Amino acid sequence: MTSAPDLAPQQRATYREVLADRRFRLLFVTRTLTVTADSLRIMTLSVLVFATTGSPLLGALTFGVGFLPQLAGSLFLGSLADRARPRRLVTAGYGVQCAAAAVMGVVRLPVAAILVVIAVVACSIPAFSGVTNRLIAETLTGDAYVLGRSLSNMAASAAQLLGLAGGGAAVELLGPRTALLISAGAYLAAAVAVRLRLPDLPAPEQAVRQGFGSVLRHSWSGNTKLLAERRVRTLLLAQWLPPAFVAGAESLIVPFAGGRGMPAGSAGLLLACLPVGMLAGDLAVGRFVRPVVRERLVAALVVVIGLPLAGFVLDPPWVVCAGLLLVTGTGFAYALGLQRPFLDAVPEASRGQAFGLLTAGLMTVQGAGPVVFGAVAEFTDVGVAMALAGLATVCVAKCVAPWRTGRGQ
Repeated sequence: MTSAPDLAPQQRATYREVLADRRFRLLFVTRTLTVTADSLRIMTLSVLVFATTGSPLLGALTFGVGFLPQLAGSLFLGSLADRARPRRLVTAGYGVQCAAAAVMGVVRLPVAAILVVIAVVACSIPAFSGVTNRLIAETLTGDAYVLGRSLSNMAASAAQLLGLAGGGAAVELLGPRTALLISAGAYLAAAVAVRLRLPDLPAPEQAVRQGFGSVLRHSWSGNTKLLAERRVRTLLLAQWLPPAFVAGAESLIVPFAGGRGMPAGSAGLLLACLPVGMLAGDLAVGRFVRPVVRERLVAALVVVIGLPLAGFVLDPPWVVCAGLLLVTGTGFAYALGLQRPFLDAVPEASRGQAFGLLTAGLMTVQGAGPVVFGAVAEFTDVGVAMALAGLATVCVAKCVAPWRTGRGQ
């Protein structure tokens, strides 16, 4: 099997070398496919629920209800990522998502039932996303692992844009229920590809198959141990907080554009600037910056995320706003400098659970950010709230420093 070469931690890899690994390529393609399906499903269900109820609250709740349950899934099922056979777990995860999308596309469920289905499916995500990330960490070494994460991030951003844009077109042309069946087909394709192409690897040697209660106990105790480690906790917070604050600012772009009388359609263009900037930043930093320099630039890039958002307090024209958001997006390349330190800080026996916790926490805080800064905007001003989100992000840069100096040990 063609694979990426083993690299020393500070030896620079290339995207070509990373994509040469067949196992990574399979996981990369199937994850990109399912991220697209996720975005398509979320957009379609939000439109379907709003059309059925006429309630903006229920439409928004449908959009966000898949975030918070992931934290519960990580707390109580996260240890499965280090205890189950990878192919079975990943195939089952994609299969569950396929079944849920198909049922919602075929059966006219009440809104309450739709929300319950989304929440239940979300609980399973940390387990199979955790084992996927664990496999990538075991497949790629050194800088190849960091570039693998970079490729995954860039593909996820592009897939979200494609899914959301394609979702709107699919709903308009085919109807929401057909669009849901299309998303079910994408999940099914991913499940079949994993089942047929991924080797049936054994569970890690340290994993002992016990009852369901053992999974709950190991998941809870494993997360407790991870969060008790100061270095792991610092690196988790460093990856959680900037996206949470930016999500808060991002959620205010539509009211900002509307309240300032910006041209029609400008809000959509502004929303697209962040993922475009993220793509550009990941590509530039991943391809042209040496590994040791990436790690030194973490705090500086966190400042790059937050500082442009402070400019919204000045009510700039929409073209300037677009530029500010593009720059903010490029700063998200800071996460590349944290990938290897995070992998080194986590015990090998708990890698899958650690990745599940990272993903679940990220989804949860990104759901909380809009609530917090939306409330701030109610009592101040939309531009002020966005600027405060940016300044809060800048403050995180100081908190990131300990992991490099050793104080985060």
